[in-house]
Formats: sequence, C-alpha cells, structure tokens
Amino acid sequence: MSPSARPSRRRALTVASAVGASAALAYVFQRSQGKDVAHPVSQPGGALVPDPKQVLDLPAGFTYRHIQQSGDRMSDGYVVPGNPDGMGCFAGTDGDLILMRNHELEFQHASGAHPGQPPPPEAYSPDAAGAVTRVVLDAQGDLRSSNLVLTGTLRNCAGGNSPWGWLSCEEHNRKGHGYVFLCPSDAASLRAPKAIPGYGRFRHEAVAIDRQQRAYLTEDQGDSCLYRFVPASQATPFEGQLQALRIPGRDRFETGKMGSGEVLPVQWVDCGPTSATDDDLRIVCGKQGAATFVRGEGIWFFEDSIYICSTSGGPASAGQIFVLSDLDAPTQKLRLLSQSNDSAELEMPDNITVAPNGDVYICEDGPGEQYLRGIRSDGSMFLAARNAASSGELAGACFSPNGETLFVNLFLDGLTLAISGPFPHLRDRG
Repeated sequence: MSPSARPSRRRALTVASAVGASAALAYVFQRSQGKDVAHPVSQPGGALVPDPKQVLDLPAGFTYRHIQQSGDRMSDGYVVPGNPDGMGCFAGTDGDLILMRNHELEFQHASGAHPGQPPPPEAYSPDAAGAVTRVVLDAQGDLRSSNLVLTGTLRNCAGGNSPWGWLSCEEHNRKGHGYVFLCPSDAASLRAPKAIPGYGRFRHEAVAIDRQQRAYLTEDQGDSCLYRFVPASQATPFEGQLQALRIPGRDRFETGKMGSGEVLPVQWVDCGPTSATDDDLRIVCGKQGAATFVRGEGIWFFEDSIYICSTSGGPASAGQIFVLSDLDAPTQKLRLLSQSNDSAELEMPDNITVAPNGDVYICEDGPGEQYLRGIRSDGSMFLAARNAASSGELAGACFSPNGETLFVNLFLDGLTLAISGPFPHLRDRG
C-alpha cells in the first residue's frame, strides 16, 4: 500500500499542516540517490509529499540520499550491523564528514557486525552484539569509507558528541554493562573499548557536553534521574563528581506533572556510593531528594542550554521536552518547553537535535506512524519527515557542522539517510 493510501490516525494532521502554506512559486533540482528530481519549493512545515519509493516522506523542496544500510559490507570487511540508532556528525579533513553511529543490539549476532564469525579480540564482551560504526563522507556527500569502532556492548541506544569523540551509551543494567564508551571520531579501525566509569553505571540513554566539559546524562527508566558529571579539571575530563538534579524544597519532585511553560529552580546533589552490580543509582540519589523524569531519553546542548526529552512524561504519557538553562549560574532553571496532550500531536519523543537557528528536531518512538517533528522558537510545531518504509522509529537525527545536511536513521529498516533542502536556517543566510 502506498503512503498516500495507508490508513493512519494521524494522516489528518499531515494534511492540516499544509493549511496556510503559500503556493509553490518555483522548482529546484535536488539529488536523490544519484538522480535529479524536481520538487516544488514550499514554506517550511508544509504538507509532507509521499515518497514514491516508500522510504521517507518529506516536505516539498526536500530530498534524501541513501548513505548505507544494515548488511552492507564495510571497508574493514565487517558488515553494517542492524538497528542503527543514536548518531553524531563530526567535521573531518578536506571537507569530509564523519558519522558515528550506534547499533542497538543485545545478543542478536545474526544482525551484528560479524555474523557467523567469532567475536574479535577487541570486543568488550564476546556474547554481546551492540556496536558503534564510523561512516566517512566526502565533501559531495558520497560514501568514502566505513568501519567498525566498538563492539561487544549492549543496547547502544543514544549518546552524544564531545570534544574527545562520540560518547556511546549502553541502555542496559546487566552486570559489567551500563556504561558510556568513548569512541574517537578518527578511529579508522576497531578499537579496544574505553568505558567511562565516572559517568555512572545505569540504563544510559544519551549524553550532552557543555562548554565547561560538564556531562549531562539521561536514564531510560520510569523513575529516572537527570545526572550531571562535573570534571575535576579539563585536563582530566572523566575524573570528577557525578550529581543528580533536585528541585529545592520539593524532594523527589515528579517532573512528569509539570505544566507547560512552568519554570523551576534546580540544584544538584552528589551521588553517593552505588553497587557495581545492582541498578540502584537512581534509588540512592532519590534518597537525597533527586527529581524524577519519566524515561529520560534524547539530550542536546545548544547555546548554553540543555534540551531534554522525557519520552513518557506529561498528561498523556506521550512525552515532554525540557530546557535546562543558566548552566553557569549558581542556580539553573528547568523549563517545560513543550508536552504532548495527545499522541496525535507528539508521540514519545526520543532522539533530539537543534538546528543552527534554534529549531528543535525530535525523533518519535511510539506505536503509531513515526515522524521527525520540529519545534520553532515560538513554540509552534511542524512536520519534518515521516517513516514511509515501516512503523519503526526514526533515530539519530543530527546536522552536519555547516547545517546543510540533516542525517537520520530508520531503525527497523536499517537505513542511514541524508536530508537536504531549504532548511529555515539556510534561507536565513540569504
């Protein structure tokens, strides 16, 4: 069934997004999988155009390019693992772009990087199939090389960019797992794993680094905490103090019950000793009054603020977006930027990124049709893409350093795509 004919409880929303959009005034030629295709230029947030290939529906004027798919042979002889998830983009040399890409696998070696083969000696755990891969694109956006960087981990869900490379997070509490791993973006071959114990052991989701090299970490639990790691010095960025967010005077405050636009002061409590085997960090922090988030997931640093997704928070249990601001002030502020009152508006926000102009892009991860949605600075929402290939989530949304390309993964379909077109921040350049 074509995307245009596929029944959907949210198809009406897609059509409604076109109301008020200006008529197309011109056509531009974009490249899609090596072929020139004409599309009308429309205002951002216009209706999504059904993709004849049934891969990714985009607004008029936008196109996607296929980068890689699970099962493809990489330059180092390994294959691209399944379940591509969180992803970050780094500037390479000579205009190259480097994608660092998670693969959220547990023990599914048939979908791993070396199916039917014994694990390499660099594997963190020989029975685990989670991985990180590296993709190098030339200045024209064509695939130059790809390779395995990390393997033997569990459920590498999201992560984050850092001055030291890609930080890949394990969303698992199995003994010996549940860590953040450093994966250098210049690693052209498989590396020995480098866990960061200072970032805590728990069901990690994502991490964001601010200008002071403090790390902010989300936890995928119904009663999760939001953590901050404060390094002892910039010379030793992984040695320091792990803390949890607390609302002063309101012990164990439930952020899932905050109202839209509500702003609260925050403080940080030091995390005490935790078990090396039990999943008890949030419990220990809770005894010190740490606030709870309903499944913390995507997190992103932008202009002295941290944007945070709570996948199941809010009145409809369909998601909340928070902003943590005033990072260098004695007291930071937590504001509820947006929340879903109905899954038709926003359904379980997961990975998050911010465009150069401040527009927030959110990957959905719910049971319905999966969209890439945007939130403008004025709070209005728009549709940026829809998974037309399956009901699987979109994941790993991230912009190239120059803001000209938006990369995204189709999780169940094993696809990595590059989106280009008249993004508002590019049009603002004149």
